[in-house]
Amino acid sequence: MRYRQIGRTGVHVSEVGFGCWTMGGPNWSPANGQPIGWADVNEDEVLAGIKIGLDAGVNHWDNADIYGNGRAERMLGSCLRKLGVKRDTQVIATKVGHFKGTAPHAYDPRHIRNQCEQSLRNLGVDHLDVYYFHHGAYVGPGYDGQPRDYLHEAADTMHALVKEGKVRAVGQSAYTDEDFERAVPVLKPDVLQNKANLRYDDFIRPGSRCQTLMARHGCSFVAFGPLDQGILLDKFNPDMPPRFDEGDYRSNRKDFDTPTLRGVRERLDKVRARFAIAGTPDEQTAALASLACRWVLAHPHVCSAIPGFRNARQAACNVRGGLDAPLPPADVDWLRTLFSA
Repeated sequence: MRYRQIGRTGVHVSEVGFGCWTMGGPNWSPANGQPIGWADVNEDEVLAGIKIGLDAGVNHWDNADIYGNGRAERMLGSCLRKLGVKRDTQVIATKVGHFKGTAPHAYDPRHIRNQCEQSLRNLGVDHLDVYYFHHGAYVGPGYDGQPRDYLHEAADTMHALVKEGKVRAVGQSAYTDEDFERAVPVLKPDVLQNKANLRYDDFIRPGSRCQTLMARHGCSFVAFGPLDQGILLDKFNPDMPPRFDEGDYRSNRKDFDTPTLRGVRERLDKVRARFAIAGTPDEQTAALASLACRWVLAHPHVCSAIPGFRNARQAACNVRGGLDAPLPPADVDWLRTLFSA
């Protein structure tokens, strides 16, 4: 496993880390009732997956307070303790911002502090290696009901947590270039996070607005969704699109339809031919996962790709991207051209 530094910090993360969203199981948004979780998981299967990751050199675990409303944090902490993992060997990240509890806004300074303490308790640790703001929507109601911009207060609170030793590195997750461009100069984060994969490379594309921002401010990038929730593994039959459990975020994603899955399969057939991918279904899946992760890792400023997992089989598939040789530039360009066509 190879490791990369986050920004200008001394924190080094495995090129492939594990996203923990799936560990939260089914969940619904308290704001609108929409599904924001995943199908339920078995902790013993998650434990086996974490062990596979650790044995391969994974040291980066990405979580959030909203994943199962604390369940994913508690499960990760429990599994690492069961495996006897030394705390200082792991980089544990979590986030605040989507869950506001009884506060008027999730970035109210007191709420940030409350959630930080709760995440520390859930994970069973005394500090967070990376603490992210989970989105860039900083404007919302105050205690008087009037609109309020929380950005500067939230940033001050985050950096106070760093000075207090509760946080090592600061992160910003957001969903638009505008959100990143507004937040980064104020928050001064060490790392940004968003989706990046062969089908969606807006934030990591060379010359993009986000790349320019990271170069200016010395930020790294953590890429979630490098496998596009399994779509890039050709695991779904286009003629029988999958149906997902209640509370599973994927039930509302339009990309799990026949035209999309068929178009991706046609491209992946070309990928199999170019890279001579053959063997058992599991071997082919692992090879596709490796290519997808290594493609993301070939981009400037990306320090880690964080596919999700539910069990040992998926974990073993994920780690290949951090063990196989980096992709040559010609292959990176060919894949970009194929999926942007």
